[in-house]
Amino acid sequence: MAQHIAQKLRLTAAVLGTVTRKDLAAAFRGVNPKTAFDLGRADKWLQGRAQPRELSVYDDWTKLLKLEQTGAWIAESDLPGFTAAICARHGIDRAELERRAGAHFETAAGHEERSLGALAGTYACYSRALSPYYRGQLIRGSLSIEAGPGANGLTAAYREALPTGQLLLGGQMTSAKRGLYAHLKEASGEAQFFLCLFPHSRPGSVLGGYLCGTTIIGPEPQPSLTRILMVRLRNPAPQAWGGYLPPDGSIAADLASLGLSVEQTEAVDRLLAQFLVGDSDGGASQIPPAEFRAIVDVFDRHWLSHSV
Repeated sequence: MAQHIAQKLRLTAAVLGTVTRKDLAAAFRGVNPKTAFDLGRADKWLQGRAQPRELSVYDDWTKLLKLEQTGAWIAESDLPGFTAAICARHGIDRAELERRAGAHFETAAGHEERSLGALAGTYACYSRALSPYYRGQLIRGSLSIEAGPGANGLTAAYREALPTGQLLLGGQMTSAKRGLYAHLKEASGEAQFFLCLFPHSRPGSVLGGYLCGTTIIGPEPQPSLTRILMVRLRNPAPQAWGGYLPPDGSIAADLASLGLSVEQTEAVDRLLAQFLVGDSDGGASQIPPAEFRAIVDVFDRHWLSHSV
């Protein structure tokens, strides 16, 4: 799955010394006159609103940067790895490259972009467990948000430490007047989550809303909906942090272990628990499969009996 395309293009432009989108498109044509990289689509790619779908674009990209890695690597690599590779290939200091990249491609939405940039960081996430084996418990995850160019230039990566291994999903995050949205997909699997959150506000210490997806651990997948709360951390959570919170676990104490201590911990725990549980019975909102199957049986039989 392609990721961090907007940031990678900015770094590429900084290495090449191109100033405008037109210059960058011309550079791609220089390595392939029939390249699928064009001005119209480049504008969306640089704003983080879309990403190249043609594999040939990434093949042209690796030729442009004179890298030994494949085009697929450019698409799928994480941002630190991509940055390190081009710095090593072109003999440029990383801090200098990032400084140059930050000065490229002016945007018309300067104020909004700065506002969205304030969301960049790592968040400790708490939601109701979707798995029937952990019904009633909370699960902890971490959300990393990175700012890119354009009014909607945000990418998000969500991670959970499950008993079956690490679950990592990523995708674009979009800010609109009525909310903050993210469609996250698993890079090496089929899992997908959708986040629908309250509009962000300064200083962006906490985000909240709904997470929608299907159960990951269970006898069969169930469409699920749960409230989710995301508390911003000053330092990233350890890689091993996460997973299911013990039934008697305290969110306030858990946050303290991450360096975020709050006063009146018992009152805070009650407040957070009330938000996360909402009107449910303590678990995620789920439809029992048997209820749906019973309806399917009725209408399938009707459909088949009237088919030609």
